Amino acid sequence: MPLSRQDLIEALERTAGGDVAAFRTVYAATSVKLYGIIVRILGRSDVADEVLQEVYVRVWQRAGDFDAAASSPITWMATIARNRALDEARRGTMRSIEDAPEHLEVPGEDDPAASYERTEELRRLYRCLDALEPERKEILLLAYYRGLTREQIATRVGRPVATVKTWLRRSLAQLKDCLGR
Repeated sequence: MPLSRQDLIEALERTAGGDVAAFRTVYAATSVKLYGIIVRILGRSDVADEVLQEVYVRVWQRAGDFDAAASSPITWMATIARNRALDEARRGTMRSIEDAPEHLEVPGEDDPAASYERTEELRRLYRCLDALEPERKEILLLAYYRGLTREQIATRVGRPVATVKTWLRRSLAQLKDCLGR
């Protein structure tokens, strides 16, 4: 049963207050539409599943930011979904393991050539990481080693989210150049 605009507004308001049942209602009423938006942008359901999850984390965290006078609830959430999907599409780095089955083949511990290669790759990676500016190295490690979100990193380092996004993108490009990939 579709929710009316007012019902969805009320569910978002309750979600902002931490009401899990209201959040489930929001999800049930909007997930199919948001998933459709994400899949159309990314063209891959495996990646779209992950992006949809991130979208609802943001909806949960930012439900209090929704302004019914500025837009409808579905427009607000669709904008979050669209922006997150476009971010992912621009990154273009997320791949399914099925796209690269060679990464599933792990050399045995008794393979000295593989052990040497891993050690050399790690040394190269550390040299390239050390070539980054300290603050950029920190945000890169927070994102890709610690798994923090861009928002969490921005709060932690006292920089705007847009700056964190830009630095992550540029730092990854610098690492890629340094590693010769």
